[in-house]
Amino acid sequence: MDEAAVRPDTRLGADATASAPALLLRPWRDDDAPALLAACRDPALRRWTSHRVADEADAHRWLRREAQAWQRGERLAFAVLETPSDGGEDVLAGQAVLKGLTPRSESAEVGYWTAAHARGRGVAPRALRALTDWAFTAHPWLTRLELLHQADNTASCRVAHKSGYPYERSLPAVPPDFPSDGHLHVRRATARG
Repeated sequence: MDEAAVRPDTRLGADATASAPALLLRPWRDDDAPALLAACRDPALRRWTSHRVADEADAHRWLRREAQAWQRGERLAFAVLETPSDGGEDVLAGQAVLKGLTPRSESAEVGYWTAAHARGRGVAPRALRALTDWAFTAHPWLTRLELLHQADNTASCRVAHKSGYPYERSLPAVPPDFPSDGHLHVRRATARG
């Protein structure tokens, strides 16, 4: 594993748009617990993700697990923050994650979620494009990144396409872990830029 590629001070960015502030992607920190807890109270987020953060203690446990996975270099989860141009406080807008990362594999998986207050402003596609560009550059052995979502999650299908991840195929349900059919979207290193 390239140590420089999994540095805990890694920062990624996405430019502001006409209707949304710039984004900062950085590893999660323990002081993100209150914002994480608030985001995870959203019923839509609970429907589409496996996050089960019921209280601040759960949030701290979740953040410790993410930090440990980052240290091992196997799951690189970034808090996605909106950074107002007026110098105001950064606001948690979601997460982008690179997972299943090993130097022996040419592929890994990306994932994301967007906080309820930030939906509809292009947060997920901009964050995924920044993560994807970084992943292929920082981990040169990667030739393929996969994005998986439930087939009935049409918003995630739109995000995949906007992020440069074309639909590849449908996946059958595999209960109990994956109770619904899914979609596989793939971005290849040759599709960069």
